[in-house]
Parts: sequence; structure tokens; C-alpha cells
Amino acid sequence: MTDYQRIAEAIRFLDTHRADQPDLATLASHLGLSPSHFHRIFRHWAGATPKDFLQCLTLADARKLLRQGKDTLHTALESGLSGPGRLHDLCVTLDAATPGEIKQRGRGLAITAGFAETPFGHALIATTPRGICHLSFFDPAEKQAALATLTADWPLSDFRFHDPSATALATRIFQPAPAAAPLKLHVRGTAFQLRVWRALLEIPPGTLASYSTVATRAGTPKATRATGTAVGSNPISYLIPCHRVIRETGVIGNYRWGPTRKRAILAYEQARHPSPT
Repeated sequence: MTDYQRIAEAIRFLDTHRADQPDLATLASHLGLSPSHFHRIFRHWAGATPKDFLQCLTLADARKLLRQGKDTLHTALESGLSGPGRLHDLCVTLDAATPGEIKQRGRGLAITAGFAETPFGHALIATTPRGICHLSFFDPAEKQAALATLTADWPLSDFRFHDPSATALATRIFQPAPAAAPLKLHVRGTAFQLRVWRALLEIPPGTLASYSTVATRAGTPKATRATGTAVGSNPISYLIPCHRVIRETGVIGNYRWGPTRKRAILAYEQARHPSPT
């Protein structure tokens, strides 16, 4: 069992027994580990104590982050600390496929794809000569389904599979070096989807935003429902941070790659980028 799987199971246990607020010893016992070993895994994985990490998962904390997220986003944008090309420790640029390329359905496009391990489980990563075109998480039983989704998005492309390339790219994404070269994303989508995905890139790490906030940032404040659909259709997980969007009520909500993984990513980011109090 990987550290991510242990963390995911701990989160599932906490959700089921939230009213009891299980302590470190209870969580460690559930995983068959000693409290000290479990504590060490948490510190290594999240950079925070289990108590601080789990606090990030409560509904009250989510509501607090939602309020802070709106203010922090506004402040960051106004002060120039964030923008369409910025994302947590990485600088990314989003390059859209042209209408002609979309119509051709990827015909003749060379795509290199591979499977890699990440802090959040197995991932399928694919790139074109213009950038990363796909990043999805999956559980072991979903490997073929994940591959089918990728090939359906680019049905006429020329695929080459090379896991070492994906592993190297995963290292760049999840363990970025200081002053690393920008990561380029190559996506296909409608004009509206592109506006929403660029708005997602503006949400700073360690904060959350509501669907209505994203809709406003995308220039369509009344299109909250359509914004939610566009958020859910994002083909590049983590880098285009749809995991930072929650409902107006503060409820974490669904996630294309699983609600437990969404909670894990949010807690992981919050531990590294705590919101101002």
C-alpha cells in the first residue's frame, strides 16, 4: 500500500467517523500502523502533523477557506501575485487547439503517453509537441478506462507509449525544482471551456473558490451551471486546478477523479500553502 493509499483510507475513515473525531491512535490502528509510524508518514506526505492535516478536511474549515479564497484571490490578482499563467509552485501556459485541429480530431498528431506514480495514486500523462494534453488519476481497476478516455479525446492521433517519459514529467509536476522551466498545456475545448479553465488557473494554492466566483472570473457570472460542467470536463487534473472549486455552501462536492482524492489534494496544498488568517 502506497502512502497515498494510506492517506486516502484515513480520509475515508474520518468521513465515516467524523462525529467521533478519531485521534491519531485510532487512525493508526485502523491502518495497522503504530502511531509514530503513521505520524511520520503524514509528516513526510503532507508536510504537516496529522491533526493539522485532518483539520483541513472539516466542513467548518472548508467554509472558512471559501471565504478566504474569495478575498485572497481578489487580493492576489490585484497585487499581481497571480494571473492566467500562474499555478502554485509552477508556471504554466495554456495553448488551445485550433478549430482546424479539433475538426481533424488529432489526425497525424504525435502523442507520447505513459503511466506514472504520483502522491495521489496512479496517473496517465500524455503530451503533444506543444505541451501536456492529458493528466488523469485512476485506481488500478480503472487503468483501461483511463486509457480509453485519452484515446477518445484524440481518436486519430499517433500514440507512442513510454512510461519513463511520464514518470519524468510527473516528477516535474509534483516535485518542481526552484525556477523550473514553465510547463505548457495543449488543450482542446470550446471558447467557453477555455475561459473557465483559464479562470481556474487564477485560483491560488491553499484557497478555494465557488462555482459562481469562477463563472464571474470567466466573464459569465450568470452561467454557474455551465461553468460547473466546464470545470468537470477539464482534461488535465491538478495542473488546471478544478479541485479548488467547491459549492457555495462550503460542501466539497464531486470530483472527476474521486471525492477522496479531491480532499487529499486540498489538504496537501493547504498544508504547504496555509491561507492567511
